Amino acid sequence: MDPISAGLLVTMATGAAGEAGRQLWTALNHLVRGRPEEGSPAAVAGEAELVSLNQAPHDAERAQALSAVLLRRAAQDAVFQAGLAQWQHQARMLSTGPGETRSTINGGTQRGPVLQGRDFSAITFNSPAERPTD
Repeated sequence: MDPISAGLLVTMATGAAGEAGRQLWTALNHLVRGRPEEGSPAAVAGEAELVSLNQAPHDAERAQALSAVLLRRAAQDAVFQAGLAQWQHQARMLSTGPGETRSTINGGTQRGPVLQGRDFSAITFNSPAERPTD
């Protein structure tokens, strides 16, 4: 399992990732505080680091500590690992990293869709409309 980027954790903890990031941050909180088996050493692994990052969301060292403990917990708990892997997949779709977008349209007349932005995915043009199934 890949470690979680401390930068991604800081971005979500600070709210800089917008509503989608807030929802992912909430989901991670629920995952960490979930109900592992009674008496399991993984029962509290990550909770202190999560609370610590919540208290100082810009602290990259706290984010790194959370990332490390989540990785260790995933190695010990297959259910947690599956949940964390799903969370990571969703988090990767949130951002592709830093970058810049410059949108320029020069001359002519645009008669079709024009998208201006960054990190588009799963967009289709000129495809037949889906017919409702009754």
